[in-house]
Amino acid sequence: MAQTLAEKIIARAAGRAAVTPGEIVTCRVDLAMVHDSSGPRRLAPMLERLGVGVWDPDRLVVITDHFVPAFDAASAAIQALTRDWVAAAGVRNFYDMQGVCHIVLPERGHLRPGLFVVGGDSHSCTGGAFGCFMFGVGATDMAGVLATGETWIRVPETIRLRWSGRLGRGVAAKDMMLALCARLGMDGGGYQVIQYDGAAVTELPMAERMTLCNMAVELGAQTGLIAPDATTADYLRDVGAELDGEAGDLARWQSDPDAAYRTTLDFDAGALAPQVAAPHSPANAAPVGEIGPVAVDRAYIGACTGAKLIDLRMAAEVLKGRKVARGTRLLVAPASARAAEQAAAEGTLEVLTEAGASILPTGCGACAGYGGALLAEDEVCIASTARNFKGRMGATSSRVYLASPYTVAAAAVTGRIGDPRELLDGAAP
Repeated sequence: MAQTLAEKIIARAAGRAAVTPGEIVTCRVDLAMVHDSSGPRRLAPMLERLGVGVWDPDRLVVITDHFVPAFDAASAAIQALTRDWVAAAGVRNFYDMQGVCHIVLPERGHLRPGLFVVGGDSHSCTGGAFGCFMFGVGATDMAGVLATGETWIRVPETIRLRWSGRLGRGVAAKDMMLALCARLGMDGGGYQVIQYDGAAVTELPMAERMTLCNMAVELGAQTGLIAPDATTADYLRDVGAELDGEAGDLARWQSDPDAAYRTTLDFDAGALAPQVAAPHSPANAAPVGEIGPVAVDRAYIGACTGAKLIDLRMAAEVLKGRKVARGTRLLVAPASARAAEQAAAEGTLEVLTEAGASILPTGCGACAGYGGALLAEDEVCIASTARNFKGRMGATSSRVYLASPYTVAAAAVTGRIGDPRELLDGAAP
Protein backbone atom coordinates (compact mmCIF):
# COMPACT_ATOMS: atom_id res chain seq x y z
CA MET A 1 0.00 0.00 0.00
CA ALA A 2 1.58 3.27 -1.14
CA GLN A 3 2.07 5.75 1.70
CA THR A 4 2.95 9.41 2.07
CA LEU A 5 5.77 10.40 4.43
CA ALA A 6 3.23 11.47 7.07
CA GLU A 7 1.40 8.14 6.82
CA LYS A 8 4.65 6.19 7.16
CA ILE A 9 5.63 8.00 10.35
CA ILE A 10 2.17 7.65 11.88
CA ALA A 11 2.02 3.96 10.95
CA ARG A 12 5.35 3.33 12.67
CA ALA A 13 4.17 5.13 15.82
CA ALA A 14 0.91 3.18 15.78
CA GLY A 15 2.64 -0.16 15.32
CA ARG A 16 0.94 -0.66 11.98
CA ALA A 17 2.20 -1.60 8.52
CA ALA A 18 0.10 1.19 7.00
CA VAL A 19 -2.61 3.71 7.84
CA THR A 20 -5.37 5.35 5.83
CA PRO A 21 -6.45 9.02 5.98
CA GLY A 22 -9.45 9.44 8.25
CA GLU A 23 -8.53 6.57 10.58
CA ILE A 24 -8.14 7.33 14.27
CA VAL A 25 -5.12 5.55 15.73
CA THR A 26 -3.23 5.55 19.01
CA CYS A 27 0.47 6.37 18.65
CA ARG A 28 3.51 5.96 20.85
CA VAL A 29 5.17 9.32 21.38
CA ASP A 30 8.92 9.36 20.77
CA LEU A 31 9.45 12.80 22.26
CA ALA A 32 7.45 15.55 23.94
CA MET A 33 8.42 19.21 24.27
CA VAL A 34 6.93 21.96 26.44
CA HIS A 35 8.00 25.48 27.32
CA ASP A 36 7.58 27.60 30.41
CA SER A 37 4.14 28.82 29.37
CA SER A 38 2.67 25.50 28.21
CA GLY A 39 4.62 23.29 30.61
CA PRO A 40 4.89 22.74 34.37
CA ARG A 41 2.63 25.59 35.47
CA ARG A 42 -0.25 23.98 33.57
CA LEU A 43 0.74 20.31 33.61
CA ALA A 44 1.94 19.82 37.19
CA PRO A 45 -1.55 20.28 38.75
CA MET A 46 -3.10 17.86 36.23
CA LEU A 47 -0.52 15.15 36.82
CA GLU A 48 -0.86 15.63 40.57
CA ARG A 49 -4.63 15.15 40.38
CA LEU A 50 -4.07 12.02 38.30
CA GLY A 51 -1.54 10.77 40.82
CA VAL A 52 1.09 10.04 38.15
CA GLY A 53 4.49 11.31 37.09
CA VAL A 54 6.10 11.70 33.68
CA TRP A 55 6.01 8.39 31.81
CA ASP A 56 9.65 8.77 30.72
CA PRO A 57 11.54 11.91 31.86
CA ASP A 58 14.23 11.27 29.24
CA ARG A 59 11.65 11.66 26.47
CA LEU A 60 10.54 15.09 27.68
CA VAL A 61 12.31 18.32 26.75
CA VAL A 62 11.53 21.50 28.72
CA ILE A 63 12.66 24.89 27.42
CA THR A 64 12.12 28.31 28.98
CA ASP A 65 11.50 30.97 26.34
CA HIS A 66 8.23 32.86 26.96
CA PHE A 67 8.80 34.46 30.36
CA VAL A 68 12.55 35.04 29.98
CA PRO A 69 14.18 37.05 31.16
CA ALA A 70 11.66 37.51 33.98
CA PHE A 71 10.07 40.92 33.47
CA ASP A 72 7.91 41.03 36.61
CA ALA A 73 7.29 39.07 39.80
CA ALA A 74 4.72 36.80 38.14
CA SER A 75 7.07 35.77 35.35
CA ALA A 76 9.86 35.18 37.90
CA ALA A 77 7.53 32.89 39.83
CA ILE A 78 6.72 30.92 36.66
CA GLN A 79 10.42 30.46 36.01
CA ALA A 80 11.03 29.29 39.58
CA LEU A 81 8.12 26.84 39.34
CA THR A 82 9.49 25.47 36.08
CA ARG A 83 12.99 24.92 37.44
CA ASP A 84 11.72 23.29 40.63
CA TRP A 85 9.37 20.93 38.78
CA VAL A 86 12.02 19.89 36.26
CA ALA A 87 14.36 18.95 39.10
CA ALA A 88 11.67 17.06 41.00
CA ALA A 89 10.50 15.18 37.90
CA GLY A 90 14.01 14.13 36.91
CA VAL A 91 13.89 15.84 33.51
CA ARG A 92 17.47 16.03 32.24
CA ASN A 93 16.70 17.69 28.90
CA PHE A 94 16.12 21.15 30.34
CA TYR A 95 17.28 24.25 28.48
CA ASP A 96 16.89 27.35 30.60
CA MET A 97 17.00 30.72 28.80
CA GLN A 98 18.74 29.24 25.77
CA GLY A 99 16.33 30.54 23.14
CA VAL A 100 13.00 29.81 21.47
CA CYS A 101 11.94 26.19 21.92
CA HIS A 102 11.46 25.47 18.20
CA ILE A 103 15.07 26.45 17.51
CA VAL A 104 16.71 25.01 20.63
CA LEU A 105 15.09 21.58 20.16
CA PRO A 106 16.83 20.77 16.85
CA GLU A 107 19.99 22.70 17.79
CA ARG A 108 20.50 20.28 20.66
CA GLY A 109 20.02 17.20 18.48
CA HIS A 110 16.61 16.01 19.69
CA LEU A 111 14.91 15.66 16.28
CA ARG A 112 15.52 12.87 13.78
CA PRO A 113 13.75 11.51 10.70
CA GLY A 114 10.82 9.22 11.39
CA LEU A 115 10.08 10.38 14.94
CA PHE A 116 6.54 11.05 16.16
CA VAL A 117 6.78 14.18 18.34
CA VAL A 118 4.29 16.40 20.15
CA GLY A 119 4.93 19.93 21.37
CA GLY A 120 3.07 22.28 23.66
CA ASP A 121 3.00 25.11 21.15
CA SER A 122 1.28 25.69 17.80
CA HIS A 123 4.56 26.27 15.97
CA SER A 124 5.84 22.84 16.98
CA CYS A 125 5.32 21.92 13.33
CA THR A 126 8.79 23.46 12.80
CA GLY A 127 10.14 19.99 13.57
CA GLY A 128 8.76 18.67 10.29
CA ALA A 129 11.76 20.20 8.53
CA PHE A 130 13.77 17.28 9.89
CA GLY A 131 11.52 14.57 8.48
CA CYS A 132 9.68 13.88 11.72
CA PHE A 133 5.96 14.23 12.34
CA MET A 134 5.67 16.98 14.96
CA PHE A 135 2.55 18.91 15.89
CA GLY A 136 1.21 21.09 18.67
CA VAL A 137 -1.26 20.02 21.36
CA GLY A 138 -3.01 21.78 24.22
CA ALA A 139 -2.37 21.28 27.93
CA THR A 140 -5.00 18.56 28.43
CA ASP A 141 -3.67 16.43 25.57
CA MET A 142 -0.10 17.02 26.72
CA ALA A 143 -0.99 15.87 30.24
CA GLY A 144 -2.26 12.65 28.68
CA VAL A 145 0.99 12.26 26.75
CA LEU A 146 3.13 12.80 29.85
CA ALA A 147 1.03 10.34 31.85
CA THR A 148 0.89 7.55 29.26
CA GLY A 149 3.48 8.16 26.54
CA GLU A 150 0.74 7.90 23.94
CA THR A 151 -1.76 10.07 22.10
CA TRP A 152 -4.43 9.64 19.46
CA ILE A 153 -4.49 11.12 16.00
CA ARG A 154 -6.83 11.12 13.04
CA VAL A 155 -4.65 10.31 10.07
CA PRO A 156 -4.56 13.44 7.88
CA GLU A 157 -4.41 13.71 4.13
CA THR A 158 -1.34 15.37 2.62
CA ILE A 159 -1.26 18.44 0.39
CA ARG A 160 1.94 18.63 -1.65
CA LEU A 161 3.28 22.09 -2.43
CA ARG A 162 5.92 21.71 -5.12
CA TRP A 163 8.34 24.61 -5.69
CA SER A 164 10.44 24.68 -8.83
CA GLY A 165 13.20 27.12 -9.78
CA ARG A 166 15.45 29.01 -7.39
CA LEU A 167 14.84 31.96 -5.09
CA GLY A 168 16.32 35.23 -6.29
CA ARG A 169 18.56 37.50 -4.29
CA GLY A 170 16.73 39.20 -1.44
CA VAL A 171 13.97 36.58 -1.44
CA ALA A 172 13.69 34.00 1.34
CA ALA A 173 11.57 31.16 2.66
CA LYS A 174 9.51 33.72 4.58
CA ASP A 175 8.45 35.20 1.23
CA MET A 176 7.42 31.74 0.04
CA MET A 177 5.22 31.33 3.11
CA LEU A 178 3.60 34.75 2.88
CA ALA A 179 2.80 34.09 -0.77
CA LEU A 180 1.22 30.77 0.23
CA CYS A 181 -0.82 32.47 2.97
CA ALA A 182 -2.17 34.91 0.40
CA ARG A 183 -2.91 32.15 -2.10
CA LEU A 184 -4.35 29.48 0.20
CA GLY A 185 -5.63 31.50 3.16
CA MET A 186 -5.33 30.82 6.87
CA ASP A 187 -7.37 27.61 6.63
CA GLY A 188 -6.00 26.48 3.29
CA GLY A 189 -4.41 23.38 4.78
CA GLY A 190 -7.46 22.37 6.79
CA TYR A 191 -6.60 19.40 8.98
CA GLN A 192 -4.11 18.24 6.37
CA VAL A 193 -0.34 17.90 6.35
CA ILE A 194 1.56 20.30 4.11
CA GLN A 195 4.49 18.55 2.41
CA TYR A 196 6.97 20.91 0.76
CA ASP A 197 8.69 19.48 -2.28
CA GLY A 198 10.58 20.44 -5.43
CA ALA A 199 13.99 21.71 -6.48
CA ALA A 200 13.64 25.07 -4.72
CA VAL A 201 12.93 23.36 -1.39
CA THR A 202 15.76 20.86 -1.83
CA GLU A 203 18.22 23.74 -2.29
CA LEU A 204 17.21 25.45 0.94
CA PRO A 205 19.45 25.13 4.02
CA MET A 206 17.86 23.61 7.12
CA ALA A 207 17.15 26.96 8.76
CA GLU A 208 15.06 28.05 5.77
CA ARG A 209 13.27 24.70 5.67
CA MET A 210 12.39 25.29 9.30
CA THR A 211 10.67 28.54 8.31
CA LEU A 212 8.50 26.69 5.79
CA CYS A 213 7.40 24.07 8.30
CA ASN A 214 7.06 26.59 11.12
CA MET A 215 4.42 28.54 9.23
CA ALA A 216 2.44 25.52 8.03
CA VAL A 217 0.16 26.27 10.95
CA GLU A 218 -0.51 29.69 9.42
CA LEU A 219 -2.06 27.79 6.52
CA GLY A 220 -4.31 25.95 8.96
CA ALA A 221 -2.42 22.67 8.55
CA GLN A 222 -1.77 20.26 11.38
CA THR A 223 1.90 20.19 10.51
CA GLY A 224 4.45 20.71 7.75
CA LEU A 225 6.87 18.12 6.42
CA ILE A 226 9.99 18.01 4.27
CA ALA A 227 11.50 14.65 3.34
CA PRO A 228 15.01 14.22 4.81
CA ASP A 229 18.04 14.24 2.56
CA ALA A 230 21.80 14.76 2.74
CA THR A 231 21.30 18.36 3.92
CA THR A 232 19.20 17.06 6.81
CA ALA A 233 21.73 14.41 7.73
CA ASP A 234 24.65 16.86 7.63
CA TYR A 235 22.86 19.28 9.97
CA LEU A 236 21.93 16.55 12.43
CA ARG A 237 25.43 15.12 12.53
CA ASP A 238 26.82 18.60 13.14
CA VAL A 239 24.59 19.02 16.22
CA GLY A 240 25.38 15.55 17.56
CA ALA A 241 22.10 13.79 16.77
CA GLU A 242 22.25 10.01 16.48
CA LEU A 243 21.49 8.82 12.96
CA ASP A 244 21.77 5.09 13.45
CA GLY A 245 18.99 2.58 12.86
CA GLU A 246 15.67 3.84 11.50
CA ALA A 247 16.62 7.52 11.74
CA GLY A 248 19.57 7.03 9.42
CA ASP A 249 17.58 5.16 6.80
CA LEU A 250 16.67 8.25 4.79
CA ALA A 251 15.31 6.18 1.90
CA ARG A 252 12.61 4.85 4.23
CA TRP A 253 11.39 8.33 5.13
CA GLN A 254 10.25 9.38 1.67
CA SER A 255 6.76 9.38 0.22
CA ASP A 256 6.22 6.45 -2.09
CA PRO A 257 6.26 7.47 -5.78
CA ASP A 258 2.61 6.44 -6.18
CA ALA A 259 1.41 7.83 -2.82
CA ALA A 260 -1.96 9.57 -2.91
CA TYR A 261 -2.08 13.29 -2.12
CA ARG A 262 -5.21 15.30 -1.58
CA THR A 263 -3.82 17.74 -4.14
CA THR A 264 -0.53 18.93 -5.62
CA LEU A 265 0.06 22.62 -6.27
CA ASP A 266 3.01 23.96 -8.26
CA PHE A 267 4.86 27.24 -7.67
CA ASP A 268 7.84 28.96 -9.30
CA ALA A 269 10.37 30.23 -6.77
CA GLY A 270 12.24 32.13 -9.46
CA ALA A 271 9.20 34.32 -10.16
CA LEU A 272 8.67 35.22 -6.50
CA ALA A 273 9.18 38.83 -5.36
CA PRO A 274 9.67 39.88 -1.73
CA GLN A 275 6.33 39.71 0.06
CA VAL A 276 4.77 41.82 2.82
CA ALA A 277 1.65 40.97 4.85
CA ALA A 278 -0.44 43.96 5.88
CA PRO A 279 -2.29 44.09 9.23
CA HIS A 280 -3.86 42.05 10.71
CA SER A 281 -3.27 38.67 9.06
CA PRO A 282 -0.48 36.77 7.27
CA ALA A 283 -3.06 36.16 4.55
CA ASN A 284 -2.99 39.90 3.71
CA ALA A 285 0.26 39.35 1.84
CA ALA A 286 1.24 40.80 -1.52
CA PRO A 287 4.43 41.64 -3.42
CA VAL A 288 6.24 44.46 -1.66
CA GLY A 289 5.64 46.81 -4.59
CA GLU A 290 1.88 46.57 -4.03
CA ILE A 291 2.08 47.54 -0.36
CA GLY A 292 3.40 51.03 -0.93
CA PRO A 293 6.00 53.10 0.98
CA VAL A 294 4.41 52.75 4.43
CA ALA A 295 6.39 54.63 7.10
CA VAL A 296 7.46 52.46 10.06
CA ASP A 297 8.25 53.37 13.65
CA ARG A 298 9.90 50.07 14.45
CA ALA A 299 11.59 47.21 12.64
CA TYR A 300 11.69 43.97 14.63
CA ILE A 301 13.83 40.93 13.82
CA GLY A 302 12.91 38.16 16.22
CA ALA A 303 11.07 34.91 16.91
CA CYS A 304 11.51 31.32 15.79
CA THR A 305 10.43 32.32 12.29
CA GLY A 306 12.77 35.22 11.72
CA ALA A 307 15.83 35.46 14.00
CA LYS A 308 17.85 32.32 13.37
CA LEU A 309 21.49 32.77 12.44
CA ILE A 310 20.64 32.78 8.74
CA ASP A 311 18.02 35.49 9.36
CA LEU A 312 20.52 37.67 11.22
CA ARG A 313 22.88 37.27 8.28
CA MET A 314 20.15 38.35 5.85
CA ALA A 315 19.59 41.51 7.85
CA ALA A 316 23.32 42.19 8.08
CA GLU A 317 23.65 41.87 4.32
CA VAL A 318 21.27 44.81 3.92
CA LEU A 319 22.53 46.83 6.89
CA LYS A 320 26.28 46.58 6.29
CA GLY A 321 27.70 50.09 5.91
CA ARG A 322 24.31 51.71 6.49
CA LYS A 323 22.45 53.30 9.39
CA VAL A 324 18.94 52.91 10.72
CA ALA A 325 16.79 55.82 9.59
CA ARG A 326 16.16 58.69 11.98
CA GLY A 327 12.86 58.14 13.75
CA THR A 328 12.91 54.36 13.21
CA ARG A 329 14.07 51.83 15.81
CA LEU A 330 15.53 48.45 14.92
CA LEU A 331 15.23 45.77 17.60
CA VAL A 332 16.85 42.35 17.20
CA ALA A 333 16.11 39.38 19.45
CA PRO A 334 18.21 36.37 18.31
CA ALA A 335 16.23 33.13 18.29
CA SER A 336 18.76 31.24 20.40
CA ALA A 337 21.85 31.73 22.51
CA ARG A 338 23.84 29.68 20.03
CA ALA A 339 22.68 31.85 17.14
CA ALA A 340 23.67 34.97 19.07
CA GLU A 341 27.05 33.47 19.96
CA GLN A 342 27.80 32.51 16.36
CA ALA A 343 26.58 35.86 15.06
CA ALA A 344 28.88 37.62 17.51
CA ALA A 345 31.87 35.44 16.63
CA GLU A 346 31.56 36.02 12.89
CA GLY A 347 30.88 39.76 13.14
CA THR A 348 27.20 39.69 12.16
CA LEU A 349 26.04 41.24 15.44
CA GLU A 350 28.65 43.97 15.06
CA VAL A 351 27.21 44.87 11.66
CA LEU A 352 23.75 45.10 13.19
CA THR A 353 24.79 47.19 16.17
CA GLU A 354 26.95 49.52 14.08
CA ALA A 355 23.88 50.17 11.95
CA GLY A 356 22.00 51.17 15.09
CA ALA A 357 20.20 47.99 16.12
CA SER A 358 19.40 47.28 19.77
CA ILE A 359 20.08 43.65 20.68
CA LEU A 360 17.47 42.08 22.96
CA PRO A 361 17.64 38.85 25.00
CA THR A 362 16.87 35.60 23.24
CA GLY A 363 13.34 34.31 23.67
CA CYS A 364 9.84 34.77 22.32
CA GLY A 365 9.64 38.37 23.50
CA ALA A 366 7.42 40.81 21.63
CA CYS A 367 6.38 38.21 19.04
CA ALA A 368 4.16 36.57 21.65
CA GLY A 369 3.36 39.77 23.54
CA TYR A 370 5.92 39.32 26.32
CA GLY A 371 8.77 41.37 27.70
CA GLY A 372 9.67 45.02 27.50
CA ALA A 373 9.61 45.65 23.76
CA LEU A 374 5.86 45.81 23.13
CA LEU A 375 4.30 48.25 20.70
CA ALA A 376 2.71 51.48 21.89
CA GLU A 377 -0.59 52.92 20.74
CA ASP A 378 -0.69 53.62 16.99
CA GLU A 379 2.89 52.40 16.39
CA VAL A 380 3.66 50.86 13.01
CA CYS A 381 6.03 47.91 13.00
CA ILE A 382 7.48 45.65 10.33
CA ALA A 383 8.53 42.29 11.77
CA SER A 384 10.09 38.99 10.75
CA THR A 385 7.66 37.13 13.02
CA ALA A 386 4.99 34.66 11.87
CA ARG A 387 1.85 36.48 13.00
CA ASN A 388 0.51 40.02 12.94
CA PHE A 389 -2.84 39.58 14.66
CA LYS A 390 -4.35 42.69 16.19
CA GLY A 391 -2.83 43.43 19.59
CA ARG A 392 -0.50 40.41 19.56
CA MET A 393 2.68 42.50 19.86
CA GLY A 394 1.30 45.28 22.04
CA ALA A 395 -1.40 47.94 21.84
CA THR A 396 -4.50 47.03 19.84
CA SER A 397 -4.16 50.23 17.83
CA SER A 398 -0.65 49.27 16.67
CA ARG A 399 -0.18 47.85 13.18
CA VAL A 400 2.24 45.08 12.29
CA TYR A 401 3.45 44.19 8.80
CA LEU A 402 5.20 40.87 8.22
CA ALA A 403 8.19 40.35 5.94
CA SER A 404 11.50 38.54 5.58
CA PRO A 405 14.60 39.76 7.45
CA TYR A 406 15.82 41.28 4.17
CA THR A 407 12.71 43.43 3.88
CA VAL A 408 12.59 44.29 7.59
CA ALA A 409 16.20 45.48 7.49
CA ALA A 410 15.57 47.52 4.35
CA ALA A 411 12.65 49.25 6.06
CA ALA A 412 14.87 50.03 9.04
CA VAL A 413 17.35 51.77 6.73
CA THR A 414 14.84 53.78 4.72
CA GLY A 415 12.18 54.27 7.40
CA ARG A 416 9.51 52.88 5.12
CA ILE A 417 8.48 49.58 3.58
CA GLY A 418 10.20 48.96 0.27
CA ASP A 419 11.93 46.40 -1.90
CA PRO A 420 15.15 45.15 -0.25
CA ARG A 421 16.62 44.28 -3.63
CA GLU A 422 17.14 47.97 -4.29
CA LEU A 423 19.60 48.13 -1.39
CA LEU A 424 21.18 44.78 -2.14
CA ASP A 425 21.83 45.96 -5.68
CA GLY A 426 23.75 48.92 -4.29
CA ALA A 427 21.22 51.73 -4.68
CA ALA A 428 21.69 54.61 -2.24
CA PRO A 429 19.70 54.18 0.97
